[in-house]
Amino acid sequence: MTALFLIRPAHSTPTEAEALADVLIDCVEGGASVGFMHPLPRAKAVAFWQDVLRSAERGERMVLIAEDHDSKAVIGTVQIVLTMPDNQPHRADVAKMQVHRSARRRGVGAALMRAAERCARQAGRTLLVLDTVTGSDAERLYQQLGWQRCGVIPGYALFPQGGLCSTTVFYRELTDTD
Repeated sequence: MTALFLIRPAHSTPTEAEALADVLIDCVEGGASVGFMHPLPRAKAVAFWQDVLRSAERGERMVLIAEDHDSKAVIGTVQIVLTMPDNQPHRADVAKMQVHRSARRRGVGAALMRAAERCARQAGRTLLVLDTVTGSDAERLYQQLGWQRCGVIPGYALFPQGGLCSTTVFYRELTDTD
Protein backbone atom coordinates (compact mmCIF):
# COMPACT_ATOMS: atom_id res chain seq x y z
CA MET A 1 0.00 0.00 0.00
CA THR A 2 1.41 3.40 -0.94
CA ALA A 3 1.53 6.21 1.56
CA LEU A 4 -1.24 8.76 1.27
CA PHE A 5 1.19 11.48 2.24
CA LEU A 6 4.75 12.57 1.60
CA ILE A 7 7.29 13.74 4.19
CA ARG A 8 9.58 16.48 2.87
CA PRO A 9 11.61 19.46 4.06
CA ALA A 10 9.63 22.69 4.36
CA HIS A 11 10.34 25.53 1.95
CA SER A 12 10.82 29.07 3.17
CA THR A 13 7.99 30.60 1.17
CA PRO A 14 4.94 32.65 2.13
CA THR A 15 2.70 29.85 0.87
CA GLU A 16 4.43 27.30 3.11
CA ALA A 17 4.19 29.60 6.16
CA GLU A 18 0.45 30.02 5.51
CA ALA A 19 -0.05 26.25 5.18
CA LEU A 20 1.89 25.57 8.37
CA ALA A 21 -0.17 28.25 10.13
CA ASP A 22 -3.31 26.33 9.14
CA VAL A 23 -1.98 23.22 10.90
CA LEU A 24 -0.92 25.19 13.99
CA ILE A 25 -4.29 26.96 14.29
CA ASP A 26 -6.14 23.65 13.92
CA CYS A 27 -4.00 22.01 16.62
CA VAL A 28 -4.49 24.91 19.03
CA GLU A 29 -8.25 24.92 18.35
CA GLY A 30 -8.19 21.18 19.12
CA GLY A 31 -6.58 21.78 22.52
CA ALA A 32 -2.92 21.00 21.79
CA SER A 33 -0.51 22.67 24.19
CA VAL A 34 2.11 23.77 21.66
CA GLY A 35 2.98 27.18 23.08
CA PHE A 36 -0.04 29.23 22.00
CA MET A 37 -3.35 30.23 23.57
CA HIS A 38 -6.79 30.02 21.96
CA PRO A 39 -7.91 31.85 19.95
CA LEU A 40 -4.67 32.06 17.99
CA PRO A 41 -4.72 35.01 15.58
CA ARG A 42 -3.77 33.96 12.06
CA ALA A 43 -1.19 36.76 11.78
CA LYS A 44 0.57 35.47 14.91
CA ALA A 45 0.62 31.90 13.56
CA VAL A 46 2.00 33.01 10.19
CA ALA A 47 4.65 35.20 11.86
CA PHE A 48 5.70 32.26 14.04
CA TRP A 49 6.21 30.05 10.99
CA GLN A 50 8.02 32.78 9.07
CA ASP A 51 10.49 33.03 11.97
CA VAL A 52 10.87 29.23 12.13
CA LEU A 53 11.48 28.96 8.39
CA ARG A 54 14.11 31.72 8.54
CA SER A 55 15.78 29.81 11.39
CA ALA A 56 15.84 26.73 9.17
CA GLU A 57 17.42 28.73 6.35
CA ARG A 58 20.20 29.69 8.79
CA GLY A 59 20.78 26.00 9.59
CA GLU A 60 19.59 26.31 13.19
CA ARG A 61 16.83 23.73 12.73
CA MET A 62 15.19 21.45 10.24
CA VAL A 63 11.49 21.69 9.48
CA LEU A 64 9.74 18.69 7.97
CA ILE A 65 6.20 18.64 6.69
CA ALA A 66 3.72 15.92 5.83
CA GLU A 67 1.89 16.72 2.62
CA ASP A 68 -1.28 15.00 1.45
CA HIS A 69 -0.46 12.99 -1.67
CA ASP A 70 -3.54 14.06 -3.62
CA SER A 71 -4.40 17.60 -2.48
CA LYS A 72 -0.79 18.64 -1.67
CA ALA A 73 -2.16 20.22 1.53
CA VAL A 74 0.19 20.39 4.51
CA ILE A 75 -1.23 17.99 7.12
CA GLY A 76 1.59 17.83 9.67
CA THR A 77 4.98 19.07 10.71
CA VAL A 78 7.91 18.50 13.07
CA GLN A 79 11.09 20.43 13.85
CA ILE A 80 14.57 19.26 14.76
CA VAL A 81 16.30 22.06 16.66
CA LEU A 82 20.03 21.76 15.98
CA THR A 83 21.38 24.86 17.72
CA MET A 84 22.66 23.65 21.07
CA PRO A 85 25.28 24.83 23.56
CA ASP A 86 28.92 24.14 22.66
CA ASN A 87 29.09 21.16 25.01
CA GLN A 88 26.10 19.43 23.35
CA PRO A 89 27.00 19.12 19.65
CA HIS A 90 25.68 15.55 19.61
CA ARG A 91 22.14 16.51 20.71
CA ALA A 92 19.01 18.02 19.15
CA ASP A 93 15.52 18.81 20.38
CA VAL A 94 12.41 17.61 18.62
CA ALA A 95 9.79 20.35 18.74
CA LYS A 96 6.26 21.23 17.64
CA MET A 97 5.23 17.87 16.18
CA GLN A 98 1.74 18.65 14.94
CA VAL A 99 -0.79 16.77 12.83
CA HIS A 100 -3.97 18.39 11.53
CA ARG A 101 -7.01 16.80 13.21
CA SER A 102 -8.38 15.72 9.82
CA ALA A 103 -5.24 13.65 9.17
CA ARG A 104 -4.83 11.88 12.50
CA ARG A 105 -4.81 8.10 12.93
CA ARG A 106 -3.22 7.65 9.48
CA GLY A 107 0.41 7.20 10.56
CA VAL A 108 1.40 10.80 9.86
CA GLY A 109 2.86 11.45 13.32
CA ALA A 110 4.88 8.22 13.31
CA ALA A 111 6.20 8.96 9.81
CA LEU A 112 7.18 12.49 10.83
CA MET A 113 9.03 11.18 13.88
CA ARG A 114 10.89 8.51 11.91
CA ALA A 115 11.90 11.13 9.35
CA ALA A 116 13.02 13.50 12.12
CA GLU A 117 15.20 10.75 13.58
CA ARG A 118 16.77 10.04 10.16
CA CYS A 119 17.45 13.74 9.53
CA ALA A 120 18.97 14.18 12.99
CA ARG A 121 21.22 11.17 12.46
CA GLN A 122 22.29 12.55 9.05
CA ALA A 123 23.13 15.84 10.81
CA GLY A 124 25.44 13.93 13.16
CA ARG A 125 23.14 13.91 16.18
CA THR A 126 23.03 10.85 18.41
CA LEU A 127 20.64 12.03 21.13
CA LEU A 128 17.18 13.55 20.75
CA VAL A 129 15.04 15.09 23.49
CA LEU A 130 11.40 16.19 23.52
CA ASP A 131 8.52 16.90 25.84
CA THR A 132 4.79 16.44 25.40
CA VAL A 133 1.55 16.78 27.33
CA THR A 134 1.24 13.99 29.87
CA GLY A 135 -1.51 11.53 28.95
CA SER A 136 -1.78 12.75 25.35
CA ASP A 137 -1.95 10.71 22.16
CA ALA A 138 1.52 12.05 21.39
CA GLU A 139 2.89 10.58 24.63
CA ARG A 140 1.55 7.17 23.64
CA LEU A 141 3.01 7.54 20.14
CA TYR A 142 6.50 8.33 21.44
CA GLN A 143 6.40 5.32 23.74
CA GLN A 144 5.29 3.08 20.84
CA LEU A 145 8.19 4.40 18.76
CA GLY A 146 10.71 3.39 21.43
CA TRP A 147 11.41 6.73 23.07
CA GLN A 148 12.53 6.55 26.71
CA ARG A 149 10.37 8.32 29.27
CA CYS A 150 12.35 10.38 31.81
CA GLY A 151 9.56 11.70 33.97
CA VAL A 152 6.78 14.20 34.43
CA ILE A 153 6.95 17.90 35.29
CA PRO A 154 3.64 18.92 36.88
CA GLY A 155 1.93 22.18 35.91
CA TYR A 156 4.47 22.83 33.16
CA ALA A 157 2.28 24.84 30.76
CA LEU A 158 -1.26 25.89 30.00
CA PHE A 159 -3.72 24.23 27.68
CA PRO A 160 -4.81 26.65 24.90
CA GLN A 161 -8.19 27.26 26.58
CA GLY A 162 -6.56 27.59 30.02
CA GLY A 163 -5.78 25.21 32.85
CA LEU A 164 -2.41 23.75 33.75
CA CYS A 165 -1.05 20.63 32.10
CA SER A 166 1.90 18.46 32.98
CA THR A 167 4.61 17.52 30.51
CA THR A 168 6.43 14.25 30.07
CA VAL A 169 10.08 14.38 28.99
CA PHE A 170 11.46 11.76 26.57
CA TYR A 171 14.80 11.01 24.95
CA ARG A 172 16.00 8.71 22.21
CA GLU A 173 19.55 7.58 21.54
CA LEU A 174 20.11 7.19 17.81
CA THR A 175 22.18 4.33 16.47
CA ASP A 176 23.22 3.31 12.99
CA THR A 177 20.55 0.60 13.04
CA ASP A 178 17.63 2.94 13.82
